[in-house]
Amino acid sequence: MRLRRIANAGLLALGALCSLVACSMHSGVKPPRPAPPVVQPADSGAITPVLELMSSLLQGDPARQAELFQQAKDAAELGPTTSNKLRYALALATPGHSGTDPVAAQRQLSELLARPETLLPVERMLATVELKEVEQQLVLLADTKRLRDDAARDSQGEKLATVNRRLAAEADENARLRKALDEARAKLDAVTHIERSINDRGSSVPTNP
Repeated sequence: MRLRRIANAGLLALGALCSLVACSMHSGVKPPRPAPPVVQPADSGAITPVLELMSSLLQGDPARQAELFQQAKDAAELGPTTSNKLRYALALATPGHSGTDPVAAQRQLSELLARPETLLPVERMLATVELKEVEQQLVLLADTKRLRDDAARDSQGEKLATVNRRLAAEADENARLRKALDEARAKLDAVTHIERSINDRGSSVPTNP
């Protein structure tokens, strides 16, 4: 599904670019001067390597994924051009590999889109689509964490209630045993008192010579 969205974003960007070029060629009227940089037809191939990278990160084996991600990271650090930064940001945004980091992707894509004039239209559109994807992913992750925390708290509450019930039952049992022991001691004291009385009476009876 994500790969299809990426492809659709690329196709939409390419279609918009082709329409712009076609209108400029056939109208015979000089279009309004766009904001720099000036879009050229060759710009349509700018995102092809990026889409290929994202596809490989989605579908490649772990070793290949790690290699491609490291290449994108090294390129962004050693040659921090806008294109290299965008490739690395999109690599961070692509799920399914060990380098995925939606938080870092959100930050870097937001920084790139804060200066839209440095991006080609197709790059700007792809970055916008991916930023929305990442933001939705972060919302889902936050909701999942909240649900897990709630479940953990509920589980702890149930465990505490179970322990409290067990302690209360043990306290009741101890009280019952203590009462039974007191009753047994009282009966034993009574029997001992009776025996002592009998013995005292026996020793006080005079004996005939």
